Amino acid sequence: MTGLVAAGIVMVLYVGANWLWGRIAGARRRVYEPPVWWQVWYVCALPLAGGILIITMTQNWPTLPLSNALSCVASTWAGLALALMPGAWAAQRPWDLVWLACDGLGLMPALLLLRAVELPGRISITCPVAWLFAVGGTLAGFAWLGVMSVLRAWRRTGSPSATQLLAAGLGLSYVLMPLVHHLLATPPGYRYISTASNFFAFDWRIQMLIYGVAIGLAAGITRLRARWERRPSGFEPG
Repeated sequence: MTGLVAAGIVMVLYVGANWLWGRIAGARRRVYEPPVWWQVWYVCALPLAGGILIITMTQNWPTLPLSNALSCVASTWAGLALALMPGAWAAQRPWDLVWLACDGLGLMPALLLLRAVELPGRISITCPVAWLFAVGGTLAGFAWLGVMSVLRAWRRTGSPSATQLLAAGLGLSYVLMPLVHHLLATPPGYRYISTASNFFAFDWRIQMLIYGVAIGLAAGITRLRARWERRPSGFEPG
């Protein structure tokens, strides 16, 4: 989770910096083109891996075994990728990025609340309440995507691809929200980092189901929007 919180900081700073440079370039009648996100990720990946392995396996107590240290590397790599992806849009298409972020909110209930089905017996929550959060939240997210579809049609804005929508949901849920929790939901004198169980399921099979539902929502709403956009807007002359 430390890696994801760090990735959240990178996301805020990187998106903000690219947005600012894009506006400055525009004021000078120039176009600012930030580097492709995966190129930045590629440059950072190996130094990050080495630093994380050294720190987690040699510093503080208890030190981590190699398997856990590699898990830290993997989560940081994944979080960094999601953090860097919005940079180009922030510089060149800031309003499209705002629309995409609003769309991504619709996937957050599925990604964060579906895991409630495994909480009865672990915390003081009953099965009906857990299923209400899991199913009700997912349906509410789908309804929000429907609202966003109507707003996009009204404002005549293009729709993102399913991959872009899914990346937005993952970035908001697993990169930005851990940072928000760290900054706003912890005591001022003790800014601890949340445990993974607050964001991910205990059982890997349930976590895979969560990802599957999120992918299905992203693909489904994208297909529905494409069909809606192909519909004729009125009667054509004979």
